[in-house]
Amino acid sequence: MSLKLTVVDQSPVPGKPHELPPPALSARLAKACEQAGYHRYWVAEHHNSINFAGPSPEVLISHIASVTESIRVGSGGVMLPHYSPYKVAEQFRLLETLFPGRIDLGIGRAPGGDGLASHALAYPYAQAHEDFYPQQAMLLRGFLRGGIPDHHPYHELHVMPDDRPCPELWMLGSSGGSAELAGQVGMNMALALFIGPEDRPVSIVDEYRGAWRQAGHGGDPKVLIAVSAVCAGNQEEAEFLASAQVYWKVKAFRHGVRDPIISPQEAIERRARLSPSDQAYFDATLASVVCGSPSECRERLGVIAERYGTDEVGIVTVTHDFDDRLRSYELLVGAAPRGE
Repeated sequence: MSLKLTVVDQSPVPGKPHELPPPALSARLAKACEQAGYHRYWVAEHHNSINFAGPSPEVLISHIASVTESIRVGSGGVMLPHYSPYKVAEQFRLLETLFPGRIDLGIGRAPGGDGLASHALAYPYAQAHEDFYPQQAMLLRGFLRGGIPDHHPYHELHVMPDDRPCPELWMLGSSGGSAELAGQVGMNMALALFIGPEDRPVSIVDEYRGAWRQAGHGGDPKVLIAVSAVCAGNQEEAEFLASAQVYWKVKAFRHGVRDPIISPQEAIERRARLSPSDQAYFDATLASVVCGSPSECRERLGVIAERYGTDEVGIVTVTHDFDDRLRSYELLVGAAPRGE
């Protein structure tokens, strides 16, 4: 099967000091991944974080698109509840105008940060306690694709003064709720498997495609499955490198502790001092990472793609050392079962 690979860049702050700041590392990584043959390069959104340095996807997208030539560049994703759909539509139509045929707009429902950051992003207005995300998503698509009803007060709004093509629209999620909404709205879907070790059943993708058909959208909906992966010379080395992010997830997701990422050796040593339940979570999380040599990664990526019935996989790679991360992406794209 021909398999397209996408980089999902969370702009992680390396634990090993680097002479370049994380946003500059993203540009360096994007140029290398374009040369290696990746299909897309998506950047994430996080706020009030010491671990991830990408609070403004639209700014980073503009920079990355300006230093690359052909790779699609987009957001994975814009955390829409913080923003006006009209403003997001303006930003990404402008990006598409500057870089025609290369921009993806992926949106998500999660806050991408803590409550204090969400409060500050809403200031001076009060945070909405009601979930307006479905309405926001519908409005966003309406602004970019048309279809806002004649009676709607925003019907006469223009996003740009011409009818240039719009960015591809994607909705990110890790549950059936987001999948069904993506199908109803008419956006492509990216399903996140990298967040934790919990299984995401194939039925999520089936529900998405069913909602798409039921809503009467034409064409074939696209599905991207995003996984955590580390590729190295062999499985032992890859699992060793992955242990740094796995230990971070244990502390962050089970205890709410978000410390700087530590070295793989220190992560292995600290694992031995974890409680039995935390050790079990560590092992389950490591098992959910696509780890191994190029051939081993090839096999696992193919199995994942076949299971979910897709031809595109997004790769999230976080390591203590940026050079290990860069090498993993370069090895992995060579490992993917791509067409001629």
